[in-house]
Amino acid sequence: MESIVSTKEFSSGRREFLIKSGLATAAMSFPFSVLPQSLKGVPMGVVVHSYGNRYGSKVESTKYPGFQNALDFMWHCHSIGAGGIQTLVGGWSEDFARKVRGEREKLGMYLEGSIGLPQSETDVLRFEKEVLLAKEAGASILRTVCLSGRRYENFKSKQEWNEFKINATKALQLAEPIVRKHKVKLAVENHKDWKAAELAQLIQSLGSEWVGVTLDFGNNVSLLEEPMEVIRTLAPFAFSTHVKDMGVKAYSDGFLLSEVPLGAGIVDLKEAITLCQKYNPAMTFSLEMITRDPLQIPCLEESYWTTFENPSAQDLAKILRLVRDKPYPNSLPEVKNLSAEEKLAFEEENVLKCLAYSKSQLL
Repeated sequence: MESIVSTKEFSSGRREFLIKSGLATAAMSFPFSVLPQSLKGVPMGVVVHSYGNRYGSKVESTKYPGFQNALDFMWHCHSIGAGGIQTLVGGWSEDFARKVRGEREKLGMYLEGSIGLPQSETDVLRFEKEVLLAKEAGASILRTVCLSGRRYENFKSKQEWNEFKINATKALQLAEPIVRKHKVKLAVENHKDWKAAELAQLIQSLGSEWVGVTLDFGNNVSLLEEPMEVIRTLAPFAFSTHVKDMGVKAYSDGFLLSEVPLGAGIVDLKEAITLCQKYNPAMTFSLEMITRDPLQIPCLEESYWTTFENPSAQDLAKILRLVRDKPYPNSLPEVKNLSAEEKLAFEEENVLKCLAYSKSQLL
């Protein structure tokens, strides 16, 4: 829990973390020569899920010590040249939020929070407290999701999907007055739940300048939507981003989908960023490079289609052509056979490669 960091621990925490991680002597396996040094505008930031293996890790590693809280995460991201972070705010105390603000201002980084929607009227107090803590730390944009899982895996009937839509709408209706009151923007991610047009319609139905989108560049490939189709649809509503590139490969029940280093996959990143900047010149771009095994998208199985209204054969054909014509040239990334230390090293390498690509090609 981030609220347990004491003043005494904090006073030496940054120094100790950097020494433990070896950054004080650049003792890392990936050369620092590739890291961003000076970027036009704000350098690309990092989403906490880019460090899914390292955040909260209990692995005894000298090179890759676990991030125990948002301060560890922020210090590390600053040390590798990131312009900001998007991180979880649950469990913070007021004192911790102030410490995050102080460090953020000192380092000159942007901060975006990640927050859970209120699931009932009794949950609104929790939600408002987290909004206030994030705002105290300096966040003016809070990313959220309506579904923690995946549409084609979570729901077994159209009734279940329709109930989800009703509950998600109610949750956003509970959240909107709070973010409007405190003048903080709430950004709903396309999180393998909503098709792009569905999310756009949901945001428009709320009619609030305080509720928009966290635009994930790659998630909706899993819903048989081409990345630029999604980005063109959702960019007008976007407050924040999850920048990623995607690799695809065929498998027996459909196709495999993986986050891959920026520039190596099927997303037109330059066009995507240009379009986002057109609608929101102040947009920040945050890397979500998730290091994991490929996801199976079983779009040739009947169960996959349960929740989709009027499924289109053309959409399926379009994605299968994409998989056929632009398969990832190598094996998709895997971590299942790596040791804990190797997973941490691979994760770090992927993040650094992406930031280097951003520096040279994007921002």
